[in-house]
Amino acid sequence: MRRTRLGRSAVEITELAFGAAAIGNLFTRVDPGQAAAAVDAAWDEGIRYFDTAPHYGLGLSEHRLGEALRSRPRDAYTVSTKAGRLLEPLTPAETAAHRGLSEGFAVPHTHGRRWDFSADGVRRSIEDSLGRLGLDRIDVVYLHDPDDHGEAAFREGYPALEKLRAEGLVGAIGAGMNQTAMLTRFLRETDVDAVLCAGRFTLLDHSALDELLPEALARGRGVVVGGVFSSGLLADPRPGATYDYEAAPAPVLHRALRIRAVAEAHGVPLRAAALHYPLAHPAVAGVLVGARSPDEVRDSAAQLRTPVPDELWDDLRSEGLL
Repeated sequence: MRRTRLGRSAVEITELAFGAAAIGNLFTRVDPGQAAAAVDAAWDEGIRYFDTAPHYGLGLSEHRLGEALRSRPRDAYTVSTKAGRLLEPLTPAETAAHRGLSEGFAVPHTHGRRWDFSADGVRRSIEDSLGRLGLDRIDVVYLHDPDDHGEAAFREGYPALEKLRAEGLVGAIGAGMNQTAMLTRFLRETDVDAVLCAGRFTLLDHSALDELLPEALARGRGVVVGGVFSSGLLADPRPGATYDYEAAPAPVLHRALRIRAVAEAHGVPLRAAALHYPLAHPAVAGVLVGARSPDEVRDSAAQLRTPVPDELWDDLRSEGLL
């Protein structure tokens, strides 16, 4: 599988990355054996970049990913995690008082999440992640969703990452968000190696093309694209499908169905087109796809291997869909 270096760092990633939020029990529980099998399937398919975060399942994703990779040669794979939310233990009474999902994850409410982009908070977050992952270094760290904490992220969080990179505890640094404006600011005002842009460079949302991708290309920085299936709509466009974490509005669903029709006219599954579209941009180093089972991993790898003719993109443009 093709590998690309992130910015000016020495860190390389495969063009298809394993997103480990799902094995942190995103929305529903995942059996530990199935979680491990999903990581094994990713390895068998040639995936060597694995992304996680403390937020995912209150550390469960990091624990499971670290355990699944423990027997693999450390220099053979790349792991990214994130900083910005600290996990703090709750009392048994506080845990018992909570019911349902923990911010979208089907895990016991044993900890609370506290936003913290301070220098001390970022360092503590990474030290905690190292313990959960069972690693002595982390290849990539992203500041995680600093949308409402921009001042702290730029003033304290980012300089802390720079120091950790200089110490060799972290290989590459950046920010990961669901918006482009602040990511573009990170590219312009800091020395990040890469940014993780979720949901803003897909067949349905091209907003990263306005400023983010040109800025990254001009500055030689890497971009990892997440959310290529638009929360599920581009995997299976149907009434009730989700888009941007909510039920897809009728006009967006109609657009997705039109895109699918064009893709299928060329013998290309919509999922394959959704994966290939961001990878065609020279600033994009890789795409991040979440998976909770071996079958989902193998399907993503199969879509990546599916040839997509240039005529498909031409037809989408001629119909005003790109």
